[in-house]
Amino acid sequence: MAFKPQSDNDGAMSEINVTPLVDVMLVLVIILLITAPLLTQSVHVALPKTAETTANIKDQPLQLAIDTQGAITLNKQAIENLDALETVLKSELAKDKEVAVHLYADQAVVYKKIAEVMATAQHAGITKIAFVTEEQ
Repeated sequence: MAFKPQSDNDGAMSEINVTPLVDVMLVLVIILLITAPLLTQSVHVALPKTAETTANIKDQPLQLAIDTQGAITLNKQAIENLDALETVLKSELAKDKEVAVHLYADQAVVYKKIAEVMATAQHAGITKIAFVTEEQ
């Protein structure tokens, strides 16, 4: 407790008494230390076993690649120019409205070529385009 020394001045005490604050904080820390281990308990459940399944190839995204010379391939098949790419992408979009494209571009390709391919995909109606990179 903070006591005010006896003096001639009977004015208000301007010092903050931090002892109750420290007491409350210590109680909160103790409560936290007691309850934290209780929150990490989990319920153990025996999950049912199922047969192994294969990935649905139909839902796989299209793999659009640009190599160092600027050649374009779609699912490892060469595409001659951007007009042919747009035609192929429109036909793929007609088959599946939710088709996605993964764009693999070599690091030596100039950005202009990548931007042209992305614009062509957008003109074809593709809305899901993702860049694929390698982890260093």
